[in-house]
Amino acid sequence: MSQAHVAKAQPKAASQKKNVAQTFNLPNTLTFLRILLVPVYIGLFSTPTVGRSIAAAAVFGFAALTDLLDGYIARQRAQITKVGRLFDPLADKFLVISGLILLVQFQRVAAWLAIALIVRDLAVTGIRAIAASRGLIIAAGIFGKYKVALQIVAIILLTLEGAVSLSVLNVHLVGTVTLYVALIFSLVSAGQYILEAWNEFSKKG
Repeated sequence: MSQAHVAKAQPKAASQKKNVAQTFNLPNTLTFLRILLVPVYIGLFSTPTVGRSIAAAAVFGFAALTDLLDGYIARQRAQITKVGRLFDPLADKFLVISGLILLVQFQRVAAWLAIALIVRDLAVTGIRAIAASRGLIIAAGIFGKYKVALQIVAIILLTLEGAVSLSVLNVHLVGTVTLYVALIFSLVSAGQYILEAWNEFSKKG
């Protein structure tokens, strides 16, 4: 091999290593871990005995914690990547949708409520995808962040229903009310997404 070919190969190899390092940086690794924890949660909660329900709630809570960590670390280390922007919201939706579907199966959440929350998330994801295809990044608003936090708390509480007994707290009632509040925030934030997307599309014709 000639020296010219070797010189060309080395920058290419270095570039590939850099791309791999960026893809599997700490924030993205936490995002991928959250996706991998989804089937663990499903496997545990598919048979909701006391022990498995507590373990499932712990896994769900830890997975939700990685969502806070990956965003914080990405901003602090300036490690925001296209891969992270793509998979981070998907990982959140995989986790929450899995929880809602299982809770419907065990009759702890009304089907219409779960459908409303899931359809809202899919609609917003579609809007953000269309915006991204036109070079527009629509960041999550404060109401959307409240919605996610409330959903996580509600799903953890409802996962623990029947597994923990708290004399001062009706787990099912508190979890259900929290999920209804999350629905209100989800509808408000969806309206904000639509309005922001409409304004940006109008500016760009």
